[in-house]
Amino acid sequence: MKSESLFRATMMAALFLLASRASAQNNTVSLKIDLVAWGNDIPGLSIKAGSKNDEVTALAFQYSKDIAYSGSNVLEIYQRAGVQTVPADSKEAVIKDAIPPELLALRKEKPDLVALAQLPADSKRVTILLAPAQDHTFRAVVIDDDPSKLPPGKLRIHNYSPVPVALRCNGAPPKELKGRESMVTAPNNHQVIYELAYQDQGQWKMQENNILRVGDDEQAQMIILKSDSGYFTGTNGTRSGFLQAVVLRRQKEAPAP
Repeated sequence: MKSESLFRATMMAALFLLASRASAQNNTVSLKIDLVAWGNDIPGLSIKAGSKNDEVTALAFQYSKDIAYSGSNVLEIYQRAGVQTVPADSKEAVIKDAIPPELLALRKEKPDLVALAQLPADSKRVTILLAPAQDHTFRAVVIDDDPSKLPPGKLRIHNYSPVPVALRCNGAPPKELKGRESMVTAPNNHQVIYELAYQDQGQWKMQENNILRVGDDEQAQMIILKSDSGYFTGTNGTRSGFLQAVVLRRQKEAPAP
């Protein structure tokens, strides 16, 4: 009897876990999305299979046309077949991670599906960075840009590099950011004067110091990363340093009439 009761309890727990997972994957969201390329421009993207009229191009490290989306919190991103994303002679690094099994399974029936993105609940806007991965797919890095998390007039700094970084902003004590960590800082007279260092084999090395202007009505975020993209190569062939940094800016939306 005890073994039968234990079996029933185990089965009920397993069914509850499966139901919870299915429910989480079927939650609906309604928000605006910006697709941004982590490297070369990515043309021919859409959030509906075969929807050529709704295609957008994810530009290299800058915003373009946003997308209004309502649907599952697991976003499917498609790319029209035959679209060339990265030139054959490009040195753009491809992420070595294996294709997620969920994406691999769906691509058997949807060959134009190139990325899956888990969208946050209760957010009005997100940025999705698309990094080139294996077999013409992309890894989606989702950044929650809801105004409650990134108020206009402030700067958010993300570390998406493979090493820890440290920042000193407007003379405040330095703050260390490990991979995927972020911080929000308030400008002084619309300016953020920062010093950026990175850790290399246990030693801290200076990357750069600079000044960023942040307007009262813009969402601004600096993304620190490591990229081989030609986007960071000057006309004379030189690069900015061991790490790279880009700033995404979005104007505050006008209130609905």
